Amino acid sequence: MEEYKTLKVVQQTQNSGVFHLYLNRPSRFNALSRDFFAEFPKALSSLDQNPDVTVVVLSGSGDHFCSGIDVQTLSSITDPSSPTRDRARASEKLRRDIKLMQDAITAIERCRKPVIASIHGACIGGGVDIVTACDVRFCTKDAFFSVKEVDLGLTADLGTLQRLPGIVGFGNSMELALTGRRVSGDEAKELGLVSRVFGSKEELEEGVKVVAEGIAAKSPLAVAGTKAILLRTRDLNLHQGLDYVATWNSAMLVSDDLKEAISAHLQKRKPFFSKL
Repeated sequence: MEEYKTLKVVQQTQNSGVFHLYLNRPSRFNALSRDFFAEFPKALSSLDQNPDVTVVVLSGSGDHFCSGIDVQTLSSITDPSSPTRDRARASEKLRRDIKLMQDAITAIERCRKPVIASIHGACIGGGVDIVTACDVRFCTKDAFFSVKEVDLGLTADLGTLQRLPGIVGFGNSMELALTGRRVSGDEAKELGLVSRVFGSKEELEEGVKVVAEGIAAKSPLAVAGTKAILLRTRDLNLHQGLDYVATWNSAMLVSDDLKEAISAHLQKRKPFFSKL
């Protein structure tokens, strides 16, 4: 398995399709460095292409999920003293840097396999960008969230302002982004930012394992299709969305997975699906 500077990939249970991807800079509370933005899309692509992987669980090593973008990384990207030919070229380079970082987060959505965010401790700034791109979010009771960029004199630019309104609503997103205030695990559940809250990190890990293994036991074609359709439908009206899923299923519906699911149901046994 490939080694990374800022990440760690672990298959905790042999023969399980659930793989764990850890943000792995615990001494910096998993702050996001330049290396992270290069490695994260590569790691997700590798997991996506690995037929043994059916579900990805995204967690943070140490005491926190993610403390946001590393201050040194932020300073290097926005350094006005960096050698450039003129202001326009400096701005064009900054735009490219931002787009590359955005693309690294969007890699979560490009991954065909579901990505479950397992959140404990702090989830701040860039951490919120990451979890809003995930497919399912769970957290501990003592987790806390903050769209912190406004307190740093920044407009959040890696996806939170685009994805959060679809998760917690426009009004709640506006309030959270303008105030930068801290949101507890329980309030995150009330807002709909997370699906479930667990009493401890151990309970979170066990709860996530049950959900992940449950998804991993389902048809990988059906799971990948469900993710793809839901993401695509965000940008379509009802009739366009129905047309899109009709086209999708006209290609994917008649599969061995469908036959196996029906046979297993009739025979009262667990289905066995081929890898994707």
